[in-house]
Order: sequence, then C-alpha cells, then structure tokens
Amino acid sequence: MKLNTLILTMVALTGAVSTANAAFQCSGYHISVNDNDGMIRVNGEKVTSQKIAFIKEQGDYANTKTDMGLMPARDGNMYGFQFIKRNGKAWLNVQLLQNAMDAPKIIGSFPCKKIAD
Repeated sequence: MKLNTLILTMVALTGAVSTANAAFQCSGYHISVNDNDGMIRVNGEKVTSQKIAFIKEQGDYANTKTDMGLMPARDGNMYGFQFIKRNGKAWLNVQLLQNAMDAPKIIGSFPCKKIAD
C-alpha cells in the first residue's frame, strides 16, 4: 500500500514539474509558470488570481481552462485572461476590464504555441 502511494505521488510530481516548465507564446503574450509559487506569469507579471478547471476529467492537464486576473497591470489597466488547452491546441482570450458597465467590451483571442521556457 505504501509503495503504491509512493509511486502515485512520484507520478503526480513528475506531471506537475513537466507542465510547470511549459511556456506558451500567444501573439504578444508570454505565458509561463513560476516553479516557486505555482502562479502563472503573463509577460513576466504575476497574475493576482487564477483558477484552473479540468475540461474533460480531473487531473487531465492536456484539457484545462485557466481563468486569471491581472489587476492592475504595468500599464495601469486591468485584464481578465482565459487560457484554454484542449485537444492538443491552446489559445488565450483577453478582456480589458473597465469600470463603466456601458463601455464596449474589448476582447481578443490569440492562438498559442508551446515554447521553451
């Protein structure tokens, strides 16, 4: 029983390390993960919030949706990010968050490519 637990823990940690070192380039946005705190970085800035949801089944890191907020960014604006990995493809949806409810939504969607970190 202890051996099974040890093996499962090692497999889980190996999977976490291999996904943590992945970086993506989505047009002008560089998405990476910091190994020290597990928080995602967008163009080198640590997001202020993140939530990771599995699309198909629990633990399937190849099919995830990550919602992130960057408030405020270096440029003083607030952004909402949605990074989606599904069926071998990845893309990033970005929304400029504005105070006025009647302001037009500014949203962009960008395809992503995996790159070396």
